[in-house]
This record gives sequence, C-alpha cells and structure tokens, in this order.
Amino acid sequence: MVNIRELDPSASPLDYFGSELRRKREAAGLTQKELGAVIFCTGSLIGQIETTLKVPTREFAERADAALLTDGFFSRLVGLVLRSQLPTWFQPFAELEAKATYISTYQAQMIYGLLQTEAYASAVLETGMPDKLDELVAARMERQRILAREQPPLTWVVLDEAALHRPIGGADVMRDQLAHLLSFRDDKWVRIQVLPFRVGEHASLIGSFTGLRFNDHPDLIYTEDLISGHTTANPETVREAAFRYAHLQASALSVEDSAALITCVMEERYAHTPGPDERAMA
Repeated sequence: MVNIRELDPSASPLDYFGSELRRKREAAGLTQKELGAVIFCTGSLIGQIETTLKVPTREFAERADAALLTDGFFSRLVGLVLRSQLPTWFQPFAELEAKATYISTYQAQMIYGLLQTEAYASAVLETGMPDKLDELVAARMERQRILAREQPPLTWVVLDEAALHRPIGGADVMRDQLAHLLSFRDDKWVRIQVLPFRVGEHASLIGSFTGLRFNDHPDLIYTEDLISGHTTANPETVREAAFRYAHLQASALSVEDSAALITCVMEERYAHTPGPDERAMA
C-alpha cells in the first residue's frame, strides 16, 4: 500500500495548496499521473506539490485550475504560497509593498527587486546561498505582479550608477537587465532616474532605503542590514527620508537622460560578443 503523507491544511499556505490539490484531483477521479498528463508535467511533480516537497509555480496553478475546473482557485492561492517562501523578516514588507500607492526607492548597489529580471534576481539571491533558490526567485517574480495591475503603485526608482556597472550574473544577464529597465521608458507608473558617479557625495551615502505611501495608512520607511529588514512609521524618520530623497532626485539625471545613460552602459560595457560559431568564416 502506498504511504500517503497526511498534511495539516492550516499549517501553511503551501500545505493548504497541497492538500487542496490532492482533494480536488481525487474528486475529479484522476491519478497523479493522469493529472500530470493533462497539465504537461510528471505525476511525480504532482505528488511532490501535494506533499509540499515542491512549491507550485503560477503557471502550474493556472493549468491546475483549467484541468480541474476550479474557477481560478489555485491561481488566487499561489500568490500567497509564493509570498510565504520569502524570508520571514521580509514578508511583512512585501505585504505592505503590495498595498502601497506610491513607492520611492534609492538603490545604491543593485537594481530594485520589482525591476529585476529572473536571471538577475537569481544571481543576486544566490549570493545568500539559500537552500531553495528557485522558490525565492519565483517569490520575487511574484512580487512584481503589482506593477501589472490595472491600478499599479507609482514607482519612482533612483539607481546609483554603480548598479549599472556591477556585472551581476555576467554580461549577458546585465545586458538583458538593462534592456528591461529601458522597457519602462513609456510606462507612466514607473520612473527611473540614475544618480551619476560625477555627483560625488550625496544625500544617502549611508545606503539604500525605500519609502511607501498609502491611501489610508501612515507613510513608512524600509531599510535593510546584513541579515534583516526594518520598517518604521516614525514621523521624524519619514520626514528625514523624504528630505534626503528629494535631494537624490534633484541630483540624479532626468528620466530621459537616465535612459540614455543606461543605453550607453548597455552598449559599451555589455555589448554582445559573437561566439566562435557566430563569427564569419574567412
């Protein structure tokens, strides 16, 4: 007899997803292998998700909804599942970020998480040597869905020029990442400014920070240290951060000139070099 692992649906969003997938699959009279065939995956993967050994992707959830006629149930649940894969200390910020109407951030070292490509995010997250890199990357990509909403938050990003030059993931990854930044040029909800090297000393030499503004909640400021994040609504801190951010915006290049600099760095620093098979034969 097959030993079926019993789950406590209330233990976590992942346990709930797994138990519901098993329950609805069995109600449909399908084996794991049969459901896998319908949604183009292996029966083994179905079993791993049902027993929480694997985290479902959004694509998997959407296919499960279509196959089991669950009216978007798994698609709605998977966002909560993926968010639960974020570090515990980061989850409260991710929830607040998703509710914000205005996000303003200064990033001194890297591209802001909401604007990262999957490959860039993977290279960044891998530096922490996590046990479940794929799950963390999927969770970061899920965070970005707020930018695709019908009413997304206005997101204003000031990037230190250093973030453009640091070759995270290698030249190919950086070229795609900078091209991704340029794809927001015509997006009225996302504005990107670059703080150029020539500015020298500036209002946030101490490091990166993010501000969140809401319709019905006090403004918040978020910062990170080596191992955790810190959120505060302290009025003095919020006011000081707003003051510093205004100075950063004033010192940064315009949105148009920033796009021109990003293009220049992408073409000069990360230009595609043809491989041996691509070079013309003499």
